[in-house]
Amino acid sequence: MSDVDAIVDDDAGNRVAAGLSGAALVHIVKSIVDDPEAVVVDVDERGSEVTFEVHVAPDDKGKVIGKRGRVAMSIRTVVRAIGAREGVNVNVDIADD
Repeated sequence: MSDVDAIVDDDAGNRVAAGLSGAALVHIVKSIVDDPEAVVVDVDERGSEVTFEVHVAPDDKGKVIGKRGRVAMSIRTVVRAIGAREGVNVNVDIADD
């Protein structure tokens, strides 16, 4: 099972809130970084609000954040828009590992 499948469906086969936005987030971040195997996305669901915490390799953190946080802001905008189509408020945090 891929990371995307794990976000879209849980172990019991149920659909996870904001599954498509989580799958998009994983795809976008893995496309940006040099070490896609190190990308881990933690999901925290609370009602209609979902928070994704993105963990990447230390060398890739700057690529995900970008100059003045522009890449991170763009990622958040896209993922929030997908979440809005799903009827879920989505937040994306870049972990400080």
